Amino acid sequence: QVHLVESGGGLVQAGGSLRLSCVASGSTNSILDTSWYRQAPGKQRELVASITSGGKTNYVGSMKGRFAVSRDNAKNTVFLEMSILKPEDTAVYYCRADFLDVVDGRDTYLEAWGQGTLVTVSS
Repeated sequence: QVHLVESGGGLVQAGGSLRLSCVASGSTNSILDTSWYRQAPGKQRELVASITSGGKTNYVGSMKGRFAVSRDNAKNTVFLEMSILKPEDTAVYYCRADFLDVVDGRDTYLEAWGQGTLVTVSS
């Protein structure tokens, strides 16, 4: 199993920056991809960015150019650097890890989620 803990959220003014961290524990060697999602009040959870175990990154929509995802494999940590923050970036940010485990004798793709960290951007 994989356990994720996010940190780094807080209150920031529009135009500011924040760095979120997602620390993984447990079967970290089985992690394939790690993604950041966010959920704003009253809205559905949406994908923000992802990074593969090999370091390939992917960004979604308006986050391109403002957000950067990276990883430190030695520390089992994935980061989300957010800059030029806007009030509409206000949300709870979640980390998700896709990993491979053996369930009932079969290789099975599973996912783990962190508890989320709140980012509030004031205008």
